[in-house]
Amino acid sequence: MRAFEDTQQHGIVERLLDDRHSLPLSVVLHLVPGALIVAVYLLIGEPFVEAIGYPAFAGWAIALCLVLIPVQLGLLWLGRQRNGRFSLHGVLHYTDKPVPRAKLVVMVIALIVWMMVLGFALAPLNNFFFDNFFTWLPFADTGGSGNNTYLDLDGYSHSMLLTTMVICLPLTGISLPLIEELYFRGFLLPRIAHLGGWAPVLSTVLFALYHFWSPWVFVSRVIFTFPGYWFAWRHKDIRLSIGMHVGVTSIVATLGTIAVALNLI
Repeated sequence: MRAFEDTQQHGIVERLLDDRHSLPLSVVLHLVPGALIVAVYLLIGEPFVEAIGYPAFAGWAIALCLVLIPVQLGLLWLGRQRNGRFSLHGVLHYTDKPVPRAKLVVMVIALIVWMMVLGFALAPLNNFFFDNFFTWLPFADTGGSGNNTYLDLDGYSHSMLLTTMVICLPLTGISLPLIEELYFRGFLLPRIAHLGGWAPVLSTVLFALYHFWSPWVFVSRVIFTFPGYWFAWRHKDIRLSIGMHVGVTSIVATLGTIAVALNLI
């Protein structure tokens, strides 16, 4: 029985670490974490923040941590199975840094500007989808998305809001987006690279779908994230997508925290 279990585990590890993932496997690996985040929010995050009287968007930070941190630990575990130690070597690809530093900086700045400008410009489109298709969702006004203009901050003290923003900034602004890029672009995207030019398209679409907590942002998220993911695939350099994604989320989280601190919102 023990030998059978070891064989099964070894087979799963080899399948996950294979240089090619089948389309069904890739879809599952992209979408299951998103479904788990929603489930954890509804079962743990939301009840907890309601019990302590904190804003609902703090519950999403909790849910993201409880799902994405184990995802990162899972990548390290896969590295241990391959390398005999906790490591991401051989688990993540696109990490050889082929893009020269000066070119990388220029490209990342351009991608950050693109994502931020398009993110704000497409807000009316998000509102249209929200108003017409998604108001029925139980978490529609809980701040699960940075593009959510329906976030209700009424009823919370200034100190409570500021405390929440300060705590969430290093998590939802930096650490969690970084984990997403390591997983989605460092682990999953290279393993569908055999699809050619369709690989970054599929990666972008599935990543947008993964955000089950903000489906009204699906179309705009595909538009404003695709260039970063295409360049990461094209140049085989994950730093491009990390720079874009973490750059934008950290800027937005910082500006939001400052706005709360100065009583601007």
